[in-house]
Amino acid sequence: MTTQETIATFQKYVIPNYTRYPVVLTRGEGSQVWDADGKRYLDFFPGWGCNLLGHCPPKIVEAVRKQVGELIHVPNTWYTEQQGEWAKLLSERSFGGMAFFCNSGAEANEAAIKLVRLHTPKEKYKIITFLDSFHGRTMGAVTATGQPKYHDGLQPMLPGFVYAPYNDLEAVKSLIDKETAAIMLEPVQGEGGVRIPSQEFLIGLRELCDQNNLLLVFDEVQTGCGRTGNWFAYQHFGVTPDIMTLAKCISSGVAAGAMIAKREIAPSLRAGMHAATFGGNPIAAAAGIATIKTIEEENLLENARKLAELFKTRLDKLADELEIIQEVRVLGMMIGVELSIEGTAFVTECMNRGLLINCTHGNIIRLLPAMNIPVDQANEGLDILTEVLKK
Repeated sequence: MTTQETIATFQKYVIPNYTRYPVVLTRGEGSQVWDADGKRYLDFFPGWGCNLLGHCPPKIVEAVRKQVGELIHVPNTWYTEQQGEWAKLLSERSFGGMAFFCNSGAEANEAAIKLVRLHTPKEKYKIITFLDSFHGRTMGAVTATGQPKYHDGLQPMLPGFVYAPYNDLEAVKSLIDKETAAIMLEPVQGEGGVRIPSQEFLIGLRELCDQNNLLLVFDEVQTGCGRTGNWFAYQHFGVTPDIMTLAKCISSGVAAGAMIAKREIAPSLRAGMHAATFGGNPIAAAAGIATIKTIEEENLLENARKLAELFKTRLDKLADELEIIQEVRVLGMMIGVELSIEGTAFVTECMNRGLLINCTHGNIIRLLPAMNIPVDQANEGLDILTEVLKK
């Protein structure tokens, strides 16, 4: 089918709840993708951050192909070797907790919200979240999201969520009362603009939770599984959560989500209280196992840290030259360039020149490159971004 034929099919049969560019992607390899007209793009935002190893990484493709030939899906009324192994690998690389598997970040956060309420006394049900956060699109997750634009038309929202300014410990203190059960946040805000908090802020939240018998929940849907140069973002700050949610890149683009909870907390999600039909299915688990093994075998955590230095050096230099760049924020392969002007036009112009990027919060260029992007392709993409911003 041609590009226009595909678009016409969408216009007739697909609900238009996404804003789409008039491009039909047909093939990907590493940090490159091609459209139906044969045009090549460098992808600095692969899979909305899901493709941490780029498009179609060979070891994940091999693992999925093998698994599809053995077992595609069984319900969670039976055990599978793959799901148990995947949980073990995630637990050993984090804080030794237990896993619940689902299919997306929103589902993982729904599980965390339920676990908070199930684990705490009935009178404690409130969860403090943060302005400019993003936790997903289900009613629970979108209520937890501290951005009114995502609530528009959906009111009334679910009761029990209150919002504090990010990185403001005193504001959090003022919201804690006898009904508060937990504090939930992204250790680095993603959709909110790659906002990196102070270490003191996260340490202070841990202390507040310990002092008030609250649970600390980290939404690592965007930051987890190596994105920031450590397995998990919390490891940069020396602050361990009670519950952590994961999705996006944990299976290299195969739909998957997970919640990891400390062992003393996890059993409160008792049998019959939550489920996900496809959660932890053999294909996702095989991809998740292969993702972790690939990152370790190819030393990609260190590679992500080295690539981060390249992006930071070049973008800082550009910021010195251009007044429209207000701040550059980098943690591993999680990069934000805050502009003093609207950034959407830059996304379109970069796409026209063969570079795929994202603009979030109106004025922040957000890049989530693959942690194995070749240096020459990283520089090629940065050259395009530099030309567009200068123009």
